[in-house]
Amino acid sequence: MQALFNDYSLTNWVLLALSAFFIGLAKAGLKGIDMLNVTLMAIVLGGKASTGVVLPLLCAADLMAVKYYHRHAEWKHFWKLIPWMVVGVLVGVFAGQHMNEAVFRKIMATIIVITVIIMLYLEVRKTMIVPSNKFFVSGMGLISGFTTMIGNLAGAFANIYFLAMRMPKNNFIGTAAWVFLAINFFKLPFQVFVWKNVTVDSLKTDALLLPALLVGFLLGIKIVSLIKDTSYRRLIIVLTFIGAIFIFLKK
Repeated sequence: MQALFNDYSLTNWVLLALSAFFIGLAKAGLKGIDMLNVTLMAIVLGGKASTGVVLPLLCAADLMAVKYYHRHAEWKHFWKLIPWMVVGVLVGVFAGQHMNEAVFRKIMATIIVITVIIMLYLEVRKTMIVPSNKFFVSGMGLISGFTTMIGNLAGAFANIYFLAMRMPKNNFIGTAAWVFLAINFFKLPFQVFVWKNVTVDSLKTDALLLPALLVGFLLGIKIVSLIKDTSYRRLIIVLTFIGAIFIFLKK
């Protein structure tokens, strides 16, 4: 492990630990803040390489989230999203290997920002619109699957979907927990055998980051329990917006 410590500077270890901490917060229910982890990991490891370190951490956090929130899942939304997300992942496996990642991230961040602004406007106007169009579900599912494979950006699009469905706080978190548990474990073999991003060394790095992940998750549980449903919606909208700005500005 000493050799592994020497692979990164102290500053880089702080950034990696902070990233793992944000993953824990996000999986506990502070959705949107997870895009900060994408930015921090990419600063230290690079965009594509960082997905190999991030994915096992996401899987570990998904298991924690499902354990805590499993009773609150709305399975109809799970089964609506999962088939489309699987297709999106498969497209991402092959298309993502030759994609200009910087351009892709800026396009996705722009879409997220515009969508969040629209949702914030509807929130302020107290407009209760729940999209029922099948193209909305399939579109959100496909783009979530594709972006989660390319750069773990699916959280923002899933947030938009669940917010649009007007789900209560715990149902939002519980359903998202099951969705991402399934999709992240589905992605894992592709990261191991196709992209070869998950390695013994990356798993050793993950092992050292697990304490920060756990602290973030436990703290996130405490924070989320203090937030009312109406305030929670607005918080997630704001965090998703801020996260998208970070992604857009990242070089």
